[in-house]
Amino acid sequence: MTSSFNAILDALAAGTVVPFIGDGALADVTHRETGAKIPATSDELIYALNNGKPMSPRLMYEFPRAAMNIELKRGRAVIHRGLEAIYADPGWRPAALHEWLARLNLPYIIDINRDTGLQKLWADRAHTLITGIARIRGGTRYKLYRHDGSGYAAASEDDNSIDPAAPILFKPCGTPCPEPHWIASDADFVDYLTELMGGLAIPPYVKARRKGLRYLVLATRLNRDTTRMLLSDFIYGAAEPAGWALIPNANAKEKRYCERIGLNLLDADWRDLAGLN
Repeated sequence: MTSSFNAILDALAAGTVVPFIGDGALADVTHRETGAKIPATSDELIYALNNGKPMSPRLMYEFPRAAMNIELKRGRAVIHRGLEAIYADPGWRPAALHEWLARLNLPYIIDINRDTGLQKLWADRAHTLITGIARIRGGTRYKLYRHDGSGYAAASEDDNSIDPAAPILFKPCGTPCPEPHWIASDADFVDYLTELMGGLAIPPYVKARRKGLRYLVLATRLNRDTTRMLLSDFIYGAAEPAGWALIPNANAKEKRYCERIGLNLLDADWRDLAGLN
């Protein structure tokens, strides 16, 4: 394990491995005023958007399925307003994983959460923010924003308003800042993942820049189809092996998946890697 950790830390220092972080990153995030935990897991999000009540077992299986049901009954705007009310709240405390990653000054992070934690920690750092969008008429499935160290501005590859060498924070499932965009319901994911597989959800310059990189899966399980499909497409073109996944007590499904896509599975938590355990 020590040799694997050393290899990962060396790769992070060299900028050749890309963290891919999931809902476990927010496990320690609470509200400064209320002490409430930020909704992050599938179940937590379902309860948050369903007035604190559970849904049927079939819908509780995964958040996108439940969000689709809410959207059909109450409208897509209800989902969007609910997510914005949660994640645009400025009262959330920083996550320990976010703080550790921010100290590393990494060139590229993929964050499938919808919060603004890393954006706040990168607020004084020039970078490019990429957010996923879905269910629009034609076109690409992402938005680009340039951050100059003081604030965001809309950017485009076409007018050379982004620096292709700038650090990248990729938020495929959305964020409320600087504009709210969300990938939440089954319909959103069907559209987004279809275009992701078709090449229209990742900017061309990122496709070129990511060739030969490795990936580090942190703070997420890999036993849900949505996360697995996102990861599979984001690591396209990775080096061989494709990187590492830190998953304590991984189940058989996770082990088979990691083997199939070329990730070395480690029975560990990100805190073990960071030396915090």
